[in-house]
Amino acid sequence: MDAQQTSDGGGKEFQKVSDELRSRITDGTYPLGSFLPSQRDLAEEFGVSRDTVQRALRELAGERWIDPRQGSGTRVVNTQRIQSSDPKATRSRHGATLGPFISEAFERPEVTLDVYTLTSESLDAHIRLQAERIRGGFIRPEHIALRMLLPSTALQLPYPKALDIDEDTPRLQARLRAITERHTDSLRHVLRELHAEKLVPSVDVQIRHAPLTPTFKLYLLNGVEALHGLYGITRRPVVIGEEEIDALDVLGLGATLTHHVKDTDQNSSGSVFVESMESWFESVWTLLTD
Repeated sequence: MDAQQTSDGGGKEFQKVSDELRSRITDGTYPLGSFLPSQRDLAEEFGVSRDTVQRALRELAGERWIDPRQGSGTRVVNTQRIQSSDPKATRSRHGATLGPFISEAFERPEVTLDVYTLTSESLDAHIRLQAERIRGGFIRPEHIALRMLLPSTALQLPYPKALDIDEDTPRLQARLRAITERHTDSLRHVLRELHAEKLVPSVDVQIRHAPLTPTFKLYLLNGVEALHGLYGITRRPVVIGEEEIDALDVLGLGATLTHHVKDTDQNSSGSVFVESMESWFESVWTLLTD
């Protein structure tokens, strides 16, 4: 393997493949129990080496998304699940995933998203998809407002944490910060481009940091829906460069989300949950952020 190939596999090309495969698994493109395309086909599609594809698959296997078996292909063994009693949550042939909820939120003239998360990784993928729908003329929002709460960059998070060599923990934390920065930069860029191209008349993107360790993720959509999911702690290998570090980490993309809808009955469980989460978000946003 030459130097350029090694660099690509550990940098942008490697991240492009792993990010896209995660997105396809969570949006139902590759549903639970299905098989991924062959390594050769993936390498050809993404325009990367098979070594890069193999490293991306090792990372996804370590995160327990997939189960690669020699001679029988790579099967999807985990996906994001949403529990809801609302009829629209089960209308997709792939089952309930985050994508249809974000898509419906963007079909309104006024789009408001309040999000509390660890890295913004999954939201970035969904926002980029909505941007393509807007450019294609399928939806025409007039105003998009995104407020996102992230953990403070000065906060010492309890995860990810190396299990074998303590000196590896700062490297894992730096990797987490790099992932967050990459996706928040992408979100800002994608939404501001829509405004610059005069496709969306008004765009407001605000990102703040709070001194809180996320134990759950929260999406508040257009003031009427909430998606809430706990971060599960897991032990998994994390790929950094050519190394695999045994670590304690969280798997946000695979977290099961519960869906709640505010209705005309203020005392219904859905209304109470959405309003309580809105109050919590507003209090943290106003009083704790920098």
